[in-house]
Amino acid sequence: MAWVSEAQALEARAAKAQAWETQACEAQSRGNQLKQTSLLEVEAARVLKQKPLPKKVEVPEKEKSEVLFTRPLWSNKVEYILAQVGYSVRAVNLWRFPYLWLHNGGWTFLIMYIFLLFLVGVPLLLLEMAAGQRMRQGSTGVWKIISPWIGGVGYTSFMVCFITGLYLNVFNAWTLTYLGHSFQFPASWEHCPLLKNSSDFDPECAQTTPSMYFWYRMTLKASDRIEDGGPPVFSLSLPLLVSWCLVGVFMINGLKSIGKVMYVLVPVPYLIMLCFLIWSLLLDGAVVGLQYLGVAKISAMYNMNVWCQAGVQVLFALGLGYGPIVSLSSHMHLSNNCLSDAFVVALVNLGAMLLATPFIFCVLGFWATVITHRCSERNAETLSRLVILGKLLPEAQPPPNLLDNPTSIFTSWLNSLPQSIKSMVLSHVPECSLEKQFLKVKEGPSFAFLAFVEAMSFTPGSVFWSILFFLLLLTLGLNLMIGTLQGIITPLQDTFSSFRKYARLLTDPMFPPVVVFVLMFLCGLFFIRPSGFYYIRLLSEYWVILPIIIIVILENMAVGWAYGARRFLAELAILCDHSTYPIIRWLWCLSPVVLLVLFATTLFLLSLKTFTYVAWDSSSSKEVLRQYPSWGLLVMIALFLIVILPIPAYFVYCLTHGIPFKSTSCNESVISSGSLPLTPGMELEE
Repeated sequence: MAWVSEAQALEARAAKAQAWETQACEAQSRGNQLKQTSLLEVEAARVLKQKPLPKKVEVPEKEKSEVLFTRPLWSNKVEYILAQVGYSVRAVNLWRFPYLWLHNGGWTFLIMYIFLLFLVGVPLLLLEMAAGQRMRQGSTGVWKIISPWIGGVGYTSFMVCFITGLYLNVFNAWTLTYLGHSFQFPASWEHCPLLKNSSDFDPECAQTTPSMYFWYRMTLKASDRIEDGGPPVFSLSLPLLVSWCLVGVFMINGLKSIGKVMYVLVPVPYLIMLCFLIWSLLLDGAVVGLQYLGVAKISAMYNMNVWCQAGVQVLFALGLGYGPIVSLSSHMHLSNNCLSDAFVVALVNLGAMLLATPFIFCVLGFWATVITHRCSERNAETLSRLVILGKLLPEAQPPPNLLDNPTSIFTSWLNSLPQSIKSMVLSHVPECSLEKQFLKVKEGPSFAFLAFVEAMSFTPGSVFWSILFFLLLLTLGLNLMIGTLQGIITPLQDTFSSFRKYARLLTDPMFPPVVVFVLMFLCGLFFIRPSGFYYIRLLSEYWVILPIIIIVILENMAVGWAYGARRFLAELAILCDHSTYPIIRWLWCLSPVVLLVLFATTLFLLSLKTFTYVAWDSSSSKEVLRQYPSWGLLVMIALFLIVILPIPAYFVYCLTHGIPFKSTSCNESVISSGSLPLTPGMELEE
C-alpha cells in the first residue's frame, strides 16, 4: 500500500487541468476540426476541480503503478538529438552510399538524393518525431490514436524492428572479432595460417587472399550454400554475447544512462572519420579515388532505377518506419520544436555520409593501386620465366625495372607490343586494370570486412588504423542498437504495465527488458550459423524494403489524410508555441503519392531480379554467385505476410467494433493508457 498526499497535489492538478483544457479549446478553434469536447475530458477536468479530499488517502500499489505512471523524459535536448543522430547514422550507410554514388551517376546521384531527402525524407522524419512527441506513445500506440483504422501499422513496425534487431547486433559481433585480432601484429587477415605441425600454408588460403580467407573461413566459417545447416559458430557466440551485454549496460538506467552514453558514442565516429579523411588524402593512389568521386553522369537523371535507389536510400539512411524515431521522441517535452530537430538530424546524417565518402574513395583508390601494382609485378616475373624457358619469344621480355610505377610501366610496354605478341602475352597472364580493380568493390558487409580491411593491411601502421576503423564501426553499431532496442522496449512499456514497474533496467532478474535482451540474443544465434550470413543478406537486401515502404506510406496517410495535416500542425503549433510552415502540410499530402510510385517501382524491379547471393566455394576458395532456393523465397514471402497481417487485422477489428476512421478528440492522445493527461509542465513526480 502507498500513501499519497492529495491536498496540494489535487490543487495543482486542478489549475494545470484548466490550462490543459484551455489549450484544447484553442486547438479546436484554430484547427476548425472539432465540434465538442469529449465527455472523458470534461469529466476528468470536473473531478480534478473538486475540493481536496482528507489530507492522506490510501492508494493500492497496483492502482498507483497504473494511474501515477510518470513517462520519463530526456534530461535535455542535446541528449535527445544525440540519440536520434546515433540511431540514424548507420555504419551500413557509410559503405552503401559510396557504392551507390560509384554505380549510379556520381554527383548526379547526390543531387537526386538531396532532392528526395528534402521532398520526402525530412517531412517524414518530422512526421514521426511530431507524432511520438505529440501523442506520448511508442510505435504501437501512436497510430491507433491518430487514425484507428490504420492502427495496425504500429504492430507491423514493431515486428520489423524486432526482426532487424536480431541480426543488427551480429554486425557488432563481427566487429568485435576483428577488433580483437587487430591487436596482433601482423593481423590475422594479413597472412595465411600455417598448417598444424607443418611449415606449409593452408592450401585453401593459398588459393585466395588472406583477407578473404579470414572473413569467410575464420570469422563466418561460412558454408558453401544457404541450404547447409550447422550449429552456431562458437567463436562468434562470445562476441555476440558481449555485444548484447554492452547494449544492456548502456541502457541500464533507461534514458538517464542512454543520454550520458550518447555524449561519447555519437561524437567519437565523427572524430575518427575526420582522422581517416586526413590520412587517406596522403595515400598513394588517393588521386585515383578522387577522380571517381568527381564523376557526374547526367544520363542517370533519366534512369528510374537510380531514382528508386535514391528513394530507398533516403528511407534507410534516416531509419524511417522502424519505430525508434517515434519511441525516442515520445520522451521529449510536448513544447519542443521538432521541426528544427528534423532538419538537424537530417543534415547531420547527410554530413556524415559526405564526410565518409571522400575517405572511402581515397582508400579504395589506394587499394586498387596496390593490387594492380602487385599484379603487374607478378605478370612481369611470370613472363620473364616463360621467356627463359623458351615458351615465349624474346620480344615478350618485360622491362627489367618496375619499381617506380609497376602498373604504368608494364601497361605502356604491353600496349607498345605488336598485336600478335600482345595476344600471346595476355594468354599467359591476366590483365591488370586499375579501373576494373576499383570497380570490383561490392555492396554490403563484404565491403568493410574485405576491401577496406585488405587496404589497411597495405599501409604503414596498419594495426593502429585497423583498431581505429573497427572502433568506428563498433560505436556506430552500438548507437544503432540502443535506438533499435528503445524502439522495442518503449512500445512494450506502453502496452504492459509490468514493463514499467521498475525504474531501473537490472533491478530484478525477471525484469521484462532483460527477458527481451536474452530472447533476442538466443534468436540471434541463428544468424551466426555457417549459413547465417546468407540469411542476413536475404533479409537486408530483399525482404525489409517492401515492409518499410508500406509502413511509411500508411504513417503518412494517417497524419496527412486521416487525422488531417492542417489539424495536426495547428495543434502542434499551439503546443510548441511556434508557427509551422504551410509547405509541410503540402509535402505531407504529396508524400504518399511519391511513396506509392516508389513502392510500385521497387516491386517491379524486384520482380525482374534474379534472387542471388555471393557464397563461398571451399573447393576453389573463391566467391561464387548462387541463386536462392525456392523455399528461401517462400520463407521471405511468408515473413512479409506475417508482419503485414496486423494492418488488415486491426482494420477489420475497427470495422466490426464500430471504431471511427478519424480520431474523435485531439487531446485523448496525451492521456496515456494508465496515466494522467500529460501536457507541458504536467509531468507528475513519483
